[in-house]
Amino acid sequence: MSAIAAVTARRAAALPRAAIAFHAARPFTTTVIQQKSATETVKDGLKSVDRAVSDKIVVGLDAAAAAKEKAKGEAEKVSGKAEGTAEELKGDAQQVKNQAKGEAKETKGDLAGKAQELKGEAKGKAAELKGKAKETAQDMKSNP
Repeated sequence: MSAIAAVTARRAAALPRAAIAFHAARPFTTTVIQQKSATETVKDGLKSVDRAVSDKIVVGLDAAAAAKEKAKGEAEKVSGKAEGTAEELKGDAQQVKNQAKGEAKETKGDLAGKAQELKGEAKGKAAELKGKAKETAQDMKSNP
């Protein structure tokens, strides 16, 4: 046996079988990147706005209910007192109620603005996608 053959045989014996084995080629695949359509983007935006509005309305209703309960409890406490005190409590309850209404209206206005903003973004995205589609169609026509 020649010296080269002996060295090769020793090195091959030292290597694990996995290193010597032939590796089969792996198949190459690609997938299309899933992007949301303009409609889905608008739906998602409106869902989030709807959820936020609903949450704020619930907070406003809870505040109004709490004010009502507070006024009712206070009214029961002072039922034996002078009518002036009852009117004062009624004014306090009305003030809390008006404050809750104001906060709810302010939040509603903010969320309506956000909804309009999202709607504008969706329209812009739809126009952009439409332009890309036309450009692609023109490219396909010009390069058959």
